[in-house]
Amino acid sequence: MAIVIRLDRVMADRKISLKDLADEVGITNVNLSKLKTGKAVAIRFSTLEAICRALDCQPGDLLEYQPEEN
Repeated sequence: MAIVIRLDRVMADRKISLKDLADEVGITNVNLSKLKTGKAVAIRFSTLEAICRALDCQPGDLLEYQPEEN
């Protein structure tokens, strides 16, 4: 996948657990875990906004584009 999720890095920098972030954002641990591990195929802008608000970051801090090699 060309989009890499860097949620784990930002969470570690902020010293916040998956459970605490899920509670603050209002989504399940399972869904947040899928996003954190890169297994999610989509994210709603409202969820992305809530995560950015909770972590005091920008979407670019969480998402990174890496071109796929042929």
